[in-house]
Amino acid sequence: MRKDSLGLKHELPTRKRLVLTVLSFLLPLALWAMVAYVPWLWHPQIHITDAGEVESFSEGMELPVQDFEEANAQAMKDGIAPGAGHRVNPVYLPAPHEVARAFYTGFTTPPRLPNEPWLHESLWRSIQTIFWGFVLSSLIGLPLGILCGAYRFFSRLFEPFIEFFRYLPAPAFGALWVAVLGINDAPKIAIIVIGTFFQQVLVISNTVRKVDPSLVEAAQTLGAPQRKIITKVIIPAALPDIYNDMRILLGWAWTYLIVAEVIGTMSGITFFINQQARYRNFDNVYAAIGMIGIIGFTSDLFLSWLGTVIFPWKRKNNQGKPGWMARLLTRAKPIHA
Repeated sequence: MRKDSLGLKHELPTRKRLVLTVLSFLLPLALWAMVAYVPWLWHPQIHITDAGEVESFSEGMELPVQDFEEANAQAMKDGIAPGAGHRVNPVYLPAPHEVARAFYTGFTTPPRLPNEPWLHESLWRSIQTIFWGFVLSSLIGLPLGILCGAYRFFSRLFEPFIEFFRYLPAPAFGALWVAVLGINDAPKIAIIVIGTFFQQVLVISNTVRKVDPSLVEAAQTLGAPQRKIITKVIIPAALPDIYNDMRILLGWAWTYLIVAEVIGTMSGITFFINQQARYRNFDNVYAAIGMIGIIGFTSDLFLSWLGTVIFPWKRKNNQGKPGWMARLLTRAKPIHA
């Protein structure tokens, strides 16, 4: 029998999973480093170190290789000293070490203008926007998704319109929300709500529908009323998967952040990114974008770990043991209202 080295049927060994996880980050980083540090690989521009006698050259300027070579060829024909320089990447593609340095200097370098926020202030404001947008969306989307998944009545009543509305781009409502809610943070939060609410209802309702029907039938046999079936059977059975859905939907909310923060007055990390791009500090731009990814990724890792604490029966080491619902039904007593 051939060894299942790719994990077609069985889980990969822990060490192999760890190595592959590290490689998933190292391979893109290695490609970036090659483009940044290997001159012959790309480096489409020339950084002028000596302008020579070419009038169009000045020390420190950067221009495409072809333009540099043509200007120097013309200088040779005219009998004047050509310019000199070395190949570099465009300013919008800084090297990895420059971005790594920007992770530190971004927090320690004061803003250029007194009224501009520091990087940590911009990040904190963005986190607040995501938090309130997702919380407000979940306050309605979570219970509505459960109702739509559990009852065909609510599914037919709400889901057709939600299916229609989810295709409408959330940013299209930006001007409307500014007119209704003002120019500060409220319209930004509203964009996060619109971007996640409709998807949330559909995803959660689909998860609730996957609950084993035999569990519902067993509860009905034991005399449980509908309210008890929802609260004691369907929600507990679907809760681990709903939790994972919420993790994914939270990442979805982050994808709307940049669009949301340009609504009204620009704020948060989007303001920082746009200001640094205006100053051509692209290392700070990459660092800020990377910080968004780091915050989102680490929060997802924390929520994933928290899920194993909240739902211990979902852990791998519980395989082979009867599930919590099975243990409950084996000692079940009639459920009364």
